[in-house]
Amino acid sequence: MKKSLSMLALTALIVLITGTFSYAEYAAAGADNFPYFHLGAIVIGGLTILSLKQKYEKIYLSEAAGSFALYAVMIALFTSPVSEAIKNLIG
Repeated sequence: MKKSLSMLALTALIVLITGTFSYAEYAAAGADNFPYFHLGAIVIGGLTILSLKQKYEKIYLSEAAGSFALYAVMIALFTSPVSEAIKNLIG
C-alpha cells in the first residue's frame, strides 16, 4: 500500500511539473516557437524516474521528486525563451 501510494504521489508530481513547464513555455514563446523536443525530453525523464522508483524500492519519494524537479529546471534553462532572457539580462 505504501509503495503504490508513493508511486501515485510521484506520478502526480511529475504530471504537475510537466504541465507547469508546458504552460510557462507556451506563455513565454507562444504556439509558433513551442519547444516540443524539450517537452519530450521532460516526459522521457519523468518516465525514467518513475521506472527507477518502481524497480528500486529504497529510493525515497523526496529523492525522486527532487531529482525530477532539478531535471526540469535544467531542461528549461536550455529553451530559447530562457536563453534569450539570460542574454538580455547579461548584456
